[in-house]
Amino acid sequence: VRVIKSLEFRTVKSLVLRDVDLTDTTVGKLKEIVKERIQTVPGFKPYLNGNQDTLKIYVSAQGTKSSNLVLNVGQDDEFTLSDEGRKLVECGVGHETEISFFNWEAYQAYKTHPDVVKW
Repeated sequence: VRVIKSLEFRTVKSLVLRDVDLTDTTVGKLKEIVKERIQTVPGFKPYLNGNQDTLKIYVSAQGTKSSNLVLNVGQDDEFTLSDEGRKLVECGVGHETEISFFNWEAYQAYKTHPDVVKW
């Protein structure tokens, strides 16, 4: 899971989740797992005050990667995991799928000018 604190500053940290049952875990449960890990895993202190609320598929195994290094911009209907009750496998999540976890409102603002980067 790619935990994104800021899209403009490209602040991203990867969180590797092992032994997640894709046929049993729902989108809502994955959000809970990620939020709990952010609280407990060392190195995520800057992300504690983040208001991440959305999961979106960044790339699937054997799939094409987005040219955007932070987030897969576009195709929101296809790649956004918005139904909290759906199983991950039903959403197209498979082995080695990279998922971004970010704030939806910040993403909407970022979509208007994805080429603007603040340093």
